[in-house]
Amino acid sequence: MQLYNRTWTRRELEARVGRLEQVGGIRRFTLNEGREAGVEQIQVRTGAGLAYMVSPQRGLDISIAEFGGVPLSWQSPNGDVHPAYYDDRGLAWLRTAAGGLLMTCGFTQAGAPSIDEGQELGLHGRAHHLAARQVVAAGSWDGDEYTMLVQGIVEETVIFGEFVRLTRRIRSALGSNRIAMTDRFENLGFAPAPLMLLYHFNFGFPLLDEGTTIAFPSRQVTPRDEGTPLEGYQGWQLPEPGHQERVYLHSDLQTDSAGWAAARIHNPAFPLPGGPTPLTVQLRWNTATLPGLAGPRRVDHL
Repeated sequence: MQLYNRTWTRRELEARVGRLEQVGGIRRFTLNEGREAGVEQIQVRTGAGLAYMVSPQRGLDISIAEFGGVPLSWQSPNGDVHPAYYDDRGLAWLRTAAGGLLMTCGFTQAGAPSIDEGQELGLHGRAHHLAARQVVAAGSWDGDEYTMLVQGIVEETVIFGEFVRLTRRIRSALGSNRIAMTDRFENLGFAPAPLMLLYHFNFGFPLLDEGTTIAFPSRQVTPRDEGTPLEGYQGWQLPEPGHQERVYLHSDLQTDSAGWAAARIHNPAFPLPGGPTPLTVQLRWNTATLPGLAGPRRVDHL
């Protein structure tokens, strides 16, 4: 493996540490204060600078993510509040959404609150507040490569209604600054079930700052709301009191030969402890299963 600017064998690395967790690996712990009490977190450290938390009680979503100890993601003022406080009515999702690198919205509802066939549907559905089961968090060697895996099952069910299962696998390798996530959805019921899915990625300060630029793979960009200006969606700006959310819909996406699209966030002076360093974060997805992209431009109020 590549680590600390050189190549190591498994035995060379093991000869230099008491436990692998000295340089990277997986740990599980539980929060114990306020509305976060009882919330489990799974910490993944790659040893190459990337570290992130996976939340089993929130559908295996990803909470805070860091590079070199500096945040990449945006955290909600709610914190990692226990999903027992979740209220599925109207906009109440906003009171318990944790933020973090990823919030999954779905599985049978995503988007604005609505009433469908007489059923009241709240903002973004239940996925972000569903606890996973059969959760595995483990690392393993394959020759001289060490892979860390978090996996589990998340289900949205109701008597006389839908039974939708998500099997999620999140993988990272020691010495690598990548997160690979694979989701598999199944309808375990005996009737067709709706599937609405939105992956809500939340990048934040200081990755997002005045000098940050964002490159989208879209050939066409349309503001979601009437009156939203088209300019400015490829950059970031200082916080402004009363700033309104801007959302842009991206279509006609450019892909590689395998159908993968990519969006890139570049900070020319990311504030690492050793001094400002150019940093690019890339988000890749397959358009065969995720054909749409919406790019929010949101700033916290002062």
